[in-house]
Amino acid sequence: MENFRFITWPAIAGVLAALLILDRWVLPQTPRDQVYATPVSYNAAVRVASPAVVNISTAKLVQSRRNPLLDELFLRGLIPPQAQRQRLERALGSGVIMTRQGHILTNNHVIEGAVNIEVALLDGRTASATVIGRDAATDLAVLKADLDNLQPIELTDSDAARVGDVVLAIGNPLGFGHSVSQGIVSALGRYGLQLNTYEDYIQTDANIHLGNSGGALINASGQLLGINTAFYTTSGQGRTPTGIGLAIPANLASFIMRDLIDYGEVIRGWLGVQVEPLLGQNANGLASQALMVIAVADEGPAQRAGILPGDVITHIDNEAVRDVRLTMHRIALLRPGESVGITVLRNTQSIDLKAVVGTLTQSPSA
Repeated sequence: MENFRFITWPAIAGVLAALLILDRWVLPQTPRDQVYATPVSYNAAVRVASPAVVNISTAKLVQSRRNPLLDELFLRGLIPPQAQRQRLERALGSGVIMTRQGHILTNNHVIEGAVNIEVALLDGRTASATVIGRDAATDLAVLKADLDNLQPIELTDSDAARVGDVVLAIGNPLGFGHSVSQGIVSALGRYGLQLNTYEDYIQTDANIHLGNSGGALINASGQLLGINTAFYTTSGQGRTPTGIGLAIPANLASFIMRDLIDYGEVIRGWLGVQVEPLLGQNANGLASQALMVIAVADEGPAQRAGILPGDVITHIDNEAVRDVRLTMHRIALLRPGESVGITVLRNTQSIDLKAVVGTLTQSPSA
């Protein structure tokens, strides 16, 4: 037993000494600052996208409020009628540089009624901007500023966005130019909010305030995912944001922009039918929706395709109908002259028809 003790302790001491030598002089050392995980940062995305985001300042002529006391004196015949006075009202918004030629996307409500529009870039340059075109149906507008060395934003496929994706909002909230807030995609395809005629919003919880309208919603790579348009607030004093922001998808915004640049207006597809929703259940017992055709325009695309009043439209290009507004929106995005497959239910019989899309020249309808 004594011999065992004598042999064991020197052996253990030798092993410990060898490990110390290996750790100190032989094995590669890990720097202390690499022991901890690198903090997550979206600085690269912000640096890429920020030069393409502009602050917008507008001046609008608005009617001054009349003094009720002067109106009362006028009614009594004590003073002559008072002329309605106008005053300049200034407002703030945001925009996104889309082309090297200086085309800027923003919201229509940001520049509506403006007599003067100024844009300010991240590098400190400013310029006057002119309106190229406006589309009230989607609340989008295209401006143009004559500036050199512009850095347009890079687009991403907004149809590939997923709920839970990290997003960043860049804009001019409350006059704090080029501010950044971070959140996630909370929902996709929001509609029925009655904000615009065509609705297909990306919902985010990124912090958005007044002045963010028209600014960029980007992904973690700095690519444009949407145009920030609106935010929900609590009722009452202060109009506190609720963490519900809405952005127009980049794919739709790009489509609208191209038409406004090329034609000065948006060329929308038209079928020439008046429809109303028809609620029901599918084969799995789940709630479903179809479109009951109420009327068909004379010599319109639907009539030429053989669609009749009383038909129930169940599918567009083999995709089941979900909602009147979404269907109208999808048809509006088709180009005149394109063919679209329409499946209708007529007297319990399913019929596949083909229509050639026309041009919408009246108030939006399917």
